[in-house]
Amino acid sequence: MTMMQCEYRDHVITAEVMEHPGTPTPWAGGCRVSNPQGQTTRRMALPVGHAFMAELEQAQRASIAHGKWLVDQYLDQGRQLFDRAA
Repeated sequence: MTMMQCEYRDHVITAEVMEHPGTPTPWAGGCRVSNPQGQTTRRMALPVGHAFMAELEQAQRASIAHGKWLVDQYLDQGRQLFDRAA
């Protein structure tokens, strides 16, 4: 499996797609986001209605797009993205 990754607004977004063999839509989209300080999120799954796809590349691209949306929400809307330090 190939890994898709991009840099967006100083954050690194990595598609983390999981395979579920034997189903018509075996690819479950998700991503991880890393900030410039080295913090990384847990795997952030796509919304349930859009999580499963028939093609790996389609799932990777959707996962990257979801990661970009999460970064926008974090930077522009103040949504918490990273776990707070204990």
